[in-house]
Amino acid sequence: MSNFVDTYLNIKKIRESKREYKRNMARVDALPKDYRFVFKKIQSHMWMFSSGAGEDMLHIQYDLIELFEDGAAQGKSALEVTGEDVAAFCDELLKSAQTYTANWRARLNKEIEEKLGKGGGDA
Repeated sequence: MSNFVDTYLNIKKIRESKREYKRNMARVDALPKDYRFVFKKIQSHMWMFSSGAGEDMLHIQYDLIELFEDGAAQGKSALEVTGEDVAAFCDELLKSAQTYTANWRARLNKEIEEKLGKGGGDA
């Protein structure tokens, strides 16, 4: 089965993915109010950068839920877990994800290298 068909048209895989997503969102709903708010804001921000099917983004979010559960269990506030600069925290999370911006950066570098070569000489 092609990767495209397996990723986007595999009904069994789509259903299981939806069930897993619902289970994890129930975990978010069980978090304290500040954690729920911060998670939803981070989730919304992260989806702006997702590429492809977004599976890697989901796994990052599921790991974030676990981190937030641990922080809540220790009695920490959400910002004690993320730090005051939540945008920088998101940037760190996104480093391991395939993002559209990564694709744009790669395309820019490739186009310049194809035109100018590695040394960047005269075109």
